[in-house]
Amino acid sequence: MLRDDGARVRIWRAGPALFAAGLGAVLLVFGIYQETISRLIERWSGSEEYGYGFLIPFISAFLVWQRSDELRTKKFSGSWVAVGLLVIGLGIYFSGRVATVHFVMQYALVLCIMALAWALVGKDVFKRIWVPLALLAFAIPLPTFLYRGLSAALQLISTDIGVWVIRLFDISVYVEGNVIDLGQFKLQVVEACSGLRYLFPLTSLAFIAAYLFNGAWWKKAIIFLSSIPITVLMNSFRIGMIGVLVEYWGIEQAEGFLHDFEGWVVFMACIGLLIVEMWALAKIGPDRKTLAEAFAIEFPAPPPKDAEVRVRGVPAPFIASIALLGAALAASLALGQRDEVIPDRKVFAEFTGDIEGWEGRRDRLESIYLDALKLDDYYIGDFKRPGDPAPVNFYVAYYASQRAGESAHSPRSCIPGGGWQIAELREVTLDDVTWNGQPLRVNRLVIELGDTRQLVYYWFQQRGRNITNEYAVKWYLLEDAIRKNRTDGALVRLITPVAPGEPLEAGDARLRDFARAVVPVLKEYVPD
Repeated sequence: MLRDDGARVRIWRAGPALFAAGLGAVLLVFGIYQETISRLIERWSGSEEYGYGFLIPFISAFLVWQRSDELRTKKFSGSWVAVGLLVIGLGIYFSGRVATVHFVMQYALVLCIMALAWALVGKDVFKRIWVPLALLAFAIPLPTFLYRGLSAALQLISTDIGVWVIRLFDISVYVEGNVIDLGQFKLQVVEACSGLRYLFPLTSLAFIAAYLFNGAWWKKAIIFLSSIPITVLMNSFRIGMIGVLVEYWGIEQAEGFLHDFEGWVVFMACIGLLIVEMWALAKIGPDRKTLAEAFAIEFPAPPPKDAEVRVRGVPAPFIASIALLGAALAASLALGQRDEVIPDRKVFAEFTGDIEGWEGRRDRLESIYLDALKLDDYYIGDFKRPGDPAPVNFYVAYYASQRAGESAHSPRSCIPGGGWQIAELREVTLDDVTWNGQPLRVNRLVIELGDTRQLVYYWFQQRGRNITNEYAVKWYLLEDAIRKNRTDGALVRLITPVAPGEPLEAGDARLRDFARAVVPVLKEYVPD
């Protein structure tokens, strides 16, 4: 076959040196990230939300292979910029390794794979394959704190829309947080019903569909971004229809096989809506096409028989990358596993029932909450002074290690799930309460449920730090894991009811007085 200028078409094939270098790079990456890959497989196997993760590497490889007819005509020039990106990726990996923060190491794996590919093929070729490689990021589970916040928000949204659907059928229903009260039956929209089991695989599927869609960039963006509202609305519709079925045919409609089958039907309906959307977008604009033309999965053409064949060498940047990986593997093996420092402390079983005039009555959390919180120690109880109109509920959740992603649930996310509305939220400084010589900073919330009001103070006590921002907690968790080899910490929460007609200032005074009494005692149970 001849080019337009009359010359023979030139194609490139990998020689033995490139095969050996590529195999060496793969083995080195596996050696460095062996534990990371094992944990990913474990997460994919044990989680319905991420079970699709097994397919992502194969789909990514297929999408790269689709471009092989183009790639074989391009010379691999390598890129020194990619070597710098690999250094950054390995630095992120070692930060996560030292801190034992698994999601950091997992995202570093994706970054290193992309950097290696870029270091091999060069800028011009990498522009053709970076999107399929970026698909690998969809196989990485979200960090636990982001997952919890997203799940809590979707539970409330799905509940509200689901109740709206139920009321369309003229059914009397009352909603309180994520609990749908049908009178005879109550349905709780738990974490498993938040829609994340649909959202993660559907967004991955929409990303692939947008990549394959032959159309303007804005159409691709709509296809991908629309997967989010499609998932939320269809999951909400499912919850609403379950409520209708339960109302007329009993609670069995929300359990067992029927419940799972309804979920499968809704997911297939989401895919159907995505296909209808692509059909509609293909008909819009000057580049109108049929759906088959706009969404055609093409296969690479075979190489011409009379093409000029040249053997690829190994680009210098890729050789440098292999050397970096070898050094990183040696450093990883030398680093080994650090035993986390767990400081000595008193357990809350020893916590006194009386504190400077406050009489306490200990309570217990039910096992369903303990299973969800995954804490190591806790205290919950009511404290009251003689003459006070209301008690102070005192709760501390202590985690000896937060490396595996288990950490305190923020009240800001959990409170709405119980039906309470946050009427006011701000950070305040308690000048007369000190921790390590500094005034205590707390988040102050006024929450309401109907005519009932409560005042809430909460903060995070983390390795001697008094923190009020949830994201700052995560940053210092990584920093202290590296510097101190510690990730212990606690959430402290105080709640007091505010009676009708009682000024909020009275509740503030009650919480301040209790904080002043309990904070010095806490140091024995939550180490600095």
